[in-house]
Amino acid sequence: MSTTQDYRAVERMTNLNSGIARGAKTNKVRTRRVFRRVGVTAALLAGVAAPGIATADSSPVSKVAAGQDRPELQKVIQAVVDSGLAAGMQIRVRDERGEWAGSAGVRKLGASAKPATNGRFRIGSTTKNFVSTLVLQLVDDGQIGLDKPVVDYLPQFKLDRRITVRMLLQHTSGVFDYTYDVDSDGKPVQGIPWQGMKWVDKRFHTYKDEDLVRLALSNGPKFEPGTGWSYSNTNYVLAKLLIEKVTGSFTDEMKQRILQPLKLQDTELPGARTDIRGPHAHAYYRYQDAADQWKVIDVTRQNPTWISAAGDMISTTKDLQTFFSALNNGKLVSARLLAEMRKPHPESAALYGRYGLGVWVQDLGQGCVGTVLNHNGSVNGYGSLMYSTPDGKTTMTASITSGDAAVDAAKEFPKALNNLLKQVFCDGKTAN
Repeated sequence: MSTTQDYRAVERMTNLNSGIARGAKTNKVRTRRVFRRVGVTAALLAGVAAPGIATADSSPVSKVAAGQDRPELQKVIQAVVDSGLAAGMQIRVRDERGEWAGSAGVRKLGASAKPATNGRFRIGSTTKNFVSTLVLQLVDDGQIGLDKPVVDYLPQFKLDRRITVRMLLQHTSGVFDYTYDVDSDGKPVQGIPWQGMKWVDKRFHTYKDEDLVRLALSNGPKFEPGTGWSYSNTNYVLAKLLIEKVTGSFTDEMKQRILQPLKLQDTELPGARTDIRGPHAHAYYRYQDAADQWKVIDVTRQNPTWISAAGDMISTTKDLQTFFSALNNGKLVSARLLAEMRKPHPESAALYGRYGLGVWVQDLGQGCVGTVLNHNGSVNGYGSLMYSTPDGKTTMTASITSGDAAVDAAKEFPKALNNLLKQVFCDGKTAN
């Protein structure tokens, strides 16, 4: 099994899983409302550096906090690269010591330059936290009902009336995952090509959201709505279509409510565009061809419509930090809905904790900061990490690009992640 396929196996094993404008007057009103919600704190987070803080540059190590060095963090990420789990890695940590960003490995195989600390990358399922936040903002504004049947918004799919918006965000709808799933007997259910040579051959194909949903629904329900939990990308494609139905444009709404107010200038929804703009590290995919020979190809360019709003966004460690800190600081959704977001479903236990509404809630145990919130993600070639304490004051965001090594990521990745979390959130206590 290839390294990237192993990453996908980790996603499946842990439920991690690993892209019509309104009138000008309406847009202006909505934008003003969002700025009021975000307030001065978001402006400081997004664009105005505090005393002693500089913005990250393209160097492999950026001492964002004046006079600060974090050799212990550099050592941990270098170990990830040395293990073969990644060709390159970049990380950003902000805590009581300030902010630090660094990288390890290479930006491109065969070259010596390290990944830029401000490099863009595909964030995979971390996208789901953005989508959930956007839905909850619309709930706050009374445009969507959290416990209202989804079929009232999207009648064309003839969904079970018991499926609510909340169930989409928490993966309790019972709708099959169009990428990969198993039935009640553990038998694989056919989805779109998402790994191996089949994915390689179709990596530039453009998928339509409606077709992805209909493929998933053709399998019937996985379980009765609200009676179980199963991570499904289909839920977030439906959430995107719901937003479009209510507002007219998913992309415009994301820009006006989240990206622009927080000045996330390096975060985008690429749609069917295959490239990554700005500085970025290359990512690679190892697979077996028709002759069962192992091959490695550069998959930096790929059409992300296959994952849609379940994982298509591009961002940076800085933008993810700004976004997740603002969310957990209460600057994006109301206190009531933030509390709802953090209520985990009891059946959703996995490597990353338990699942709320678009966020994992994890207890790191004794000697650590306590609860951390996260939503990690991956698509073929790229992985992302996004963690924060509930108050948004301590954050860790990272990007991993896969290379050409054959590594058992399902075995090695959880240990590497645990070491990283212990270093950031547990005073440097590393796993055995």
